[in-house]
Amino acid sequence: MSMMQEFKTFALKGNVMDLAVGVIIGGAFGKIVDSLVQDVIMPVIGKIFGGLDFANHYFPLNGQSTELTLVEAKKAGAVLAYGNFITIALNFVILAFVIFQMVRIINKLRGAVPPAPAADPENTVLLREIRDSLKK
Repeated sequence: MSMMQEFKTFALKGNVMDLAVGVIIGGAFGKIVDSLVQDVIMPVIGKIFGGLDFANHYFPLNGQSTELTLVEAKKAGAVLAYGNFITIALNFVILAFVIFQMVRIINKLRGAVPPAPAADPENTVLLREIRDSLKK
């Protein structure tokens, strides 16, 4: 079989196509969550903490003024942008929670079968047989 034929067989398998669709939908969903965090949640959190805007919080590492915006401070040298990290970490937590909820719902809809109990070890079965024989 030629390499192109093998690739065609691989690329057209259902799992690969499902993965491609999942990646595309996941990318779009990530943008939605990013917008939710940056445009809805972070402004509310900022308001609760007295007008705090997390996006522009940083520690200057090259002696920049802390009154510069993050973009200006980055142009002047290295900065530790912890506010941006907080925003991205919150994005991740929300995205992980939503995906967890989706998996839970899908498992409920599928009627997830609980795992079967593990079989007894062979030595336990033998001991039970010996006990039953001794009782007789």
